Amino acid sequence: MPQITLPDGSQRSFDKPLSVLDIAADIGAGLAKATLAGKVNGELVDASYLVESDADIAIVTGRDDEALELLRHDAAHVMAQAVQELYPGTQVTIGPAIEDGYYYDFAREEAFTPDDLEKIEQRMHDIVKRDLPIVREVMDRAQAIKTFSDMGEVYKVEIIEDIIPVGEEVSVYRQGDWFDVCRGPHLPSTGKLGNGFKVMKVAGAYWRGDSKNEMLQRIYGTAWPDKKQLKAYLHRLEEAERRDHRKLGRQLDLFHLHEEAPGSVFWHPKGWTLFRKLIGYMRHRQEEAGYIEVNTPDVMDRSLWETSGHWFNYRENMFSTQTEDDRVFALKPMNCPGSVLMFAHGLKSYRDLPLRMAEFGKVHRYEPSGALHGLMRVRHFTQDDAHVYCTEDQMEQECIDVVALVLDIYKDFGFEDVVIKLSTRPENRIGSDEIWDRLEGALINALDVMGLEYVLFPGEGAFYGPKLEFVLRDAIGRDWQCGTLQVDMNLPERFDISYVAEDGSKKRPVMLHRALFGSLERFIGILIEHYEGKFPVWLTPVQAVVMNITDKQADYVANIEKMLKNQQIRVISDLRNEKIGFKIREHTLKRIPYMLVIGDREVEENSVAVRSLGGKDLGAMPVDDFVKLVNDQSGY
Repeated sequence: MPQITLPDGSQRSFDKPLSVLDIAADIGAGLAKATLAGKVNGELVDASYLVESDADIAIVTGRDDEALELLRHDAAHVMAQAVQELYPGTQVTIGPAIEDGYYYDFAREEAFTPDDLEKIEQRMHDIVKRDLPIVREVMDRAQAIKTFSDMGEVYKVEIIEDIIPVGEEVSVYRQGDWFDVCRGPHLPSTGKLGNGFKVMKVAGAYWRGDSKNEMLQRIYGTAWPDKKQLKAYLHRLEEAERRDHRKLGRQLDLFHLHEEAPGSVFWHPKGWTLFRKLIGYMRHRQEEAGYIEVNTPDVMDRSLWETSGHWFNYRENMFSTQTEDDRVFALKPMNCPGSVLMFAHGLKSYRDLPLRMAEFGKVHRYEPSGALHGLMRVRHFTQDDAHVYCTEDQMEQECIDVVALVLDIYKDFGFEDVVIKLSTRPENRIGSDEIWDRLEGALINALDVMGLEYVLFPGEGAFYGPKLEFVLRDAIGRDWQCGTLQVDMNLPERFDISYVAEDGSKKRPVMLHRALFGSLERFIGILIEHYEGKFPVWLTPVQAVVMNITDKQADYVANIEKMLKNQQIRVISDLRNEKIGFKIREHTLKRIPYMLVIGDREVEENSVAVRSLGGKDLGAMPVDDFVKLVNDQSGY
């Protein structure tokens, strides 16, 4: 009879098999009422799952991380039931839980309208109120095919025939009269879903993601444990829409994109100023940290990419061309091989190591047209790349130094909440397990020495080495993966590079791949949304605007603009024949930090009246005092 071990180490013995819910009831009535599912030997199962032998058991309630995915999966099923109740003849296909919500793909001749979505959501609330038990059943494969075929569910039949092997049973979940093929697990009843869900939108989706197949209608929704969290999420969506970098990019005249160059950015003068300020900042920080800067070609021979392994592991994402002499070249998707050739040029000694080689390299990657998204997903971008060549003894300390630099730089932009992810060896990799053990050990030891927590992602490393990924949380709580650190002993081996050791022998260097911003284009997109276009004074493209009240101050405004430019202040003037209130409102929308208003008194007193972006009146002050005010906020 089963002996149950609970998460606190305590044990309970039973004289017969019990369900997870029964075990929860044995612990306490309150726990049984809160039970949504269970974990049996680490596997998530239904609350009705029967435990027949000794096992480690954890009861899953609404407080556990696993509960949210259960809620979202159930919301998909409840939505599918609502659709088929409201619109008989509609076929269901697949409906998974996804980040922040769920979706379901439907086959229906008529298009769903916004009014339909409202009706579907209302019917979902009705199904939740019915509190229908959710029960798992199993069918013989042939029986399941006949059942769904008789119902006219041709997509379900195809799923069963393609995914379920002959001889295996089919798992079906039933809620009331409605049922669907599903592996589960699910909540005990529809009532457990609560009211923290919303139907969001409808979009097109090809059956099984193949453009050769039929177009279905995908209805998206979001689901949360309660209405409060739902409301907070909807507020974040509104904030994200308001901060959209594409909209602000147009409003602030930073950049645009064009169909004739898909995935490539046309930087306007203000946007390019922002771009150059970021590079200038990074150059300053890297020089302080002992990096040298290099530049390598954008187009290199196919043989280089074959040696690196990119041609075989990344070919579908590379742009290539063949010349008249039959040579095949590729636009570089990464800077690494060029950096290796740079290291290989000339003899290197152990005295040269660690050699920290940085490059603001332009890279080109083919991204599907549907994946392109403003600055966030492009085909042509600049990486703040660096490659550190060091001895194996230096490897761990170099990892520590890179991590410290990354985190310190993020703080300068207001990103204090950073999650570190450790991705280990993938199945498709180069190099021996012994090498991978040493590389993964170096990253783990570096994080342990620094006392930093990390999240482990087994099998998610690059094909040539394990990596750390740095995930930033922005002002409205969204996470962005930016910087990376990868340790690599495989590319040095493949390219046969070496240094002269102290004893005169040749040894392979360890190669660290490092990016801090990642893609500068994407990082700028993140910054636009994080700051809502209100950049720090040191970074903003235009730091001040000088405005006249009447035409009489025009010459003085021109002189002030010239004086400020001579002091390296990024300033413009506005001499239009408009009311001063209109000018202030317009430049506030353009997020200019300081507005200098010039009237007769300012001309007489040789001063400027300063107003901040937030609307605060800083009063009149000499030009030198304003220069000091800006410069005090313009250092790194």
